Amino acid sequence: MDIPLLDAVEINPVLPARASIIWLHGLGADGHDFEPLIPQLDIVDRLGVRVVLPHAPRRPVTINGGMVMPAWYDIPAADFSRGQDSEGIRASEAQLRALIAREVTRGIPVARILLAGFSQGGAIVLHTGLRYPEPLAGILALSTYLPLEAQLEAEMSAANRAISIMMAHGTLDPVVPLHLAEQSRERLQQAGYHIDWHTYAMPHAVYPEEVADMRRWLMLRLGPA
Repeated sequence: MDIPLLDAVEINPVLPARASIIWLHGLGADGHDFEPLIPQLDIVDRLGVRVVLPHAPRRPVTINGGMVMPAWYDIPAADFSRGQDSEGIRASEAQLRALIAREVTRGIPVARILLAGFSQGGAIVLHTGLRYPEPLAGILALSTYLPLEAQLEAEMSAANRAISIMMAHGTLDPVVPLHLAEQSRERLQQAGYHIDWHTYAMPHAVYPEEVADMRRWLMLRLGPA
């Protein structure tokens, strides 16, 4: 079954793109949320990177009183690890895979496609990237956690067992608690993944020091071979 492509903001280099980042926003935001950050990374024209910032579908979110808002999946309770919306997570995985496939049709090899996401978006890129059947360029997971971790061992892809993963989190995060991110990091390490782990004295946000670390990491992942 064909998956309809999500609408997205796109930032393209002057010359033809040689790599792509698909970057998913957090709950209640949209693709414009991280648009102002991209110039700070200085990777679009320098490295020939297309950045795709899709808008999540709108759906009721239980934890917010059933309010309809952009969301990659429902959150039934404040404890994100309980009662997870498996159907919604897997639907967003399928939509992200469709965006990856479109980048391939536009001439970008899978190995030059990197997945990035913040909060809910970070959960989806972790979930999808670890299961993707071809080697990706990397996973950037910001202020987030690993969803459906009990299914990881049975579903993880051999092709991405050595994928580079950067996780960054605020020690003062009141939305996705630091201990939840630490548990996810430990679960991934137990499964054999190497995690480039960073923490910052910040809430559920992105800070300048974090941007500098992201830029260095992205330069290594998407710079000239």
